[in-house]
Amino acid sequence: MEILLIRHGQSEADLINVHEGRADYPLTDLGREQARRLACRLNEHCPPDIIWTSTLKRASETATILADTVGCMLMKEPGLMEYNNGVLAGMQREVAATKYPLPPGGRKPHEKIQDGESELEFRLRTEIAFSKILSESYAVARIAIVSHGGTISNLLKSFLQLPVTANVSFYTGDTGMHLLRKNGDKCILVSLNNTEHLLNL
Repeated sequence: MEILLIRHGQSEADLINVHEGRADYPLTDLGREQARRLACRLNEHCPPDIIWTSTLKRASETATILADTVGCMLMKEPGLMEYNNGVLAGMQREVAATKYPLPPGGRKPHEKIQDGESELEFRLRTEIAFSKILSESYAVARIAIVSHGGTISNLLKSFLQLPVTANVSFYTGDTGMHLLRKNGDKCILVSLNNTEHLLNL
C-alpha cells in the first residue's frame, strides 16, 4: 500500500499570527489554489483510491478539492485533527507568550496546556486514527491522509516506530506531501515534503 500524507493549504490563521491548533479557520484563496495544483498532480501521477481527512475546515476543504478532482471516496476522521492546544487556540502569539509562557526546557510529554492535551495523548490519538485508517483501507492500493503539521509529524514518527520521547519532528509546508510504502511489516519512507506542484506559484 502507498500512503500519501498531505498537509492542508494556507489558512486564514497563517495571515494573522495566531496559534491555530484547534482554532477552525478556513483556507485562503492561495490555500485553495495550492490544493487545486496538488489535485492536478495527484490526478496525473498518483491518484488515491480513498482520501481520509481531519474534520477541521482547512484540512477538509483541501481534501474535498483533491477528492473532487481525482474522483475518489472521501472519509472524515476526527482523530486526524491537529494538536488540541486548549486555551491557546486562536490566541495572538504575543499574547500567548505573556499569558501562557513555556516552562524552562519546554513541557514534558505528559504535561498539557489548560483545556488541551499532552504530547503523549496527542501521539496516542494519532496512532489510534492511523491504525483504524490502515485497517479499513487494506483492500486498496493507495490512500491519502489530509491533516496538519503536528499530526503528520506524529504519523511519521508512528510509521517509523520512533518513541514519543524522540527529539525528532518532521516539517510539512502548505500542501506538502510525504510518500510512504507499506509492504507487509516492511515500512518504506520514499519522499518527504514534496511541494513540486507549487513551483511558479
